[in-house]
Amino acid sequence: MKNKLTLLIGGNVGDKLFYLQKTVDLLSEKLGDVIKTSSIYETAAWGFESDDFYNMAVVVETNHTPTDCLCITQSIEFEIGRKEKSIDGNYSARCMDIDLMFYNDITFHDDRLSIPHLKIQERKFVLIPLNEIMNQYIHPKEEKTISELLSECSDQSEVKKINEHI
Repeated sequence: MKNKLTLLIGGNVGDKLFYLQKTVDLLSEKLGDVIKTSSIYETAAWGFESDDFYNMAVVVETNHTPTDCLCITQSIEFEIGRKEKSIDGNYSARCMDIDLMFYNDITFHDDRLSIPHLKIQERKFVLIPLNEIMNQYIHPKEEKTISELLSECSDQSEVKKINEHI
């Protein structure tokens, strides 16, 4: 049985549409079948001053473990041109960031990875793309649907759907 891995991908440097498309292509090549993609959303940088991000949610069917998925997605980030990872919440501009949101319905935590992602419920730029493609999915820790989490989210930042799709 294949596992369903939900990702949020995005970047704010260079040709953002090109990097999103290249990332989806590499996910398909290296991780598994891309079975769903959200629209692309434009949002202000979160936690630092920089150019706006383009973000989207992606669901992949994979045979890889969560930790293998992390290694593969980080290698894709660097292949696309990311120079360094954010450290201790110090964020910086980047051509691509791939975050693991969900893996089936499991919860998992070690020193490198937490699934579900710890800040899903706090960020509209994550919840809005997720809501588009999986609004009735129940967050395994919060025990609420994505739609419910979005309606309760206190984040006031603007998330704007753009007229491009991958």
